[in-house]
Amino acid sequence: MPNEKILSEKQAKVAELAEKIQNAAAGVLVDYSGITVAEDTEMRRELREADVHYSVVKNTLLRFAVEKSGYSELDPLFNGTTSIALSSDAVAPARVISKFAKKFTDHFEIKGGFVDGRVVSIDEIKALAAIPPLPQLQAQVLGTMLAPITSLAIVLKAIAEKDGPVAEAAAE
Repeated sequence: MPNEKILSEKQAKVAELAEKIQNAAAGVLVDYSGITVAEDTEMRRELREADVHYSVVKNTLLRFAVEKSGYSELDPLFNGTTSIALSSDAVAPARVISKFAKKFTDHFEIKGGFVDGRVVSIDEIKALAAIPPLPQLQAQVLGTMLAPITSLAIVLKAIAEKDGPVAEAAAE
């Protein structure tokens, strides 16, 4: 039987992790076995830059936290080495983790995840990772909105330049 102090510490860790999971818009579970320290450091740096919380957690603690958060469908994924990436951005963890899963194909694998309160498959995580970053999407929308206005301005300028000398001659 575990010591009361150890048990209370583990319960506190589970409660803290469950709160992080509940507050996250998205989370990705990863099997990280075989990743080197240099690779892990590089990945963690990019995750921090993307404002993604990444941690390695014991499967039993993670299982309790996930069940407490309402994602019990993820239970079969808790075998082997497991880490979790959480973020308030629904796309950021999928984008960074997918990038490293492609880079380290032989020893880094996505297990599954959740987005906006529902469990998603590996294919859905990869589809999320393919979505461009928010600033790029905003630029595309603005470009689409400005294209007709820009075209109109170009046409009006061409008409003015074409009729410009004629209008000056008529005025004289």
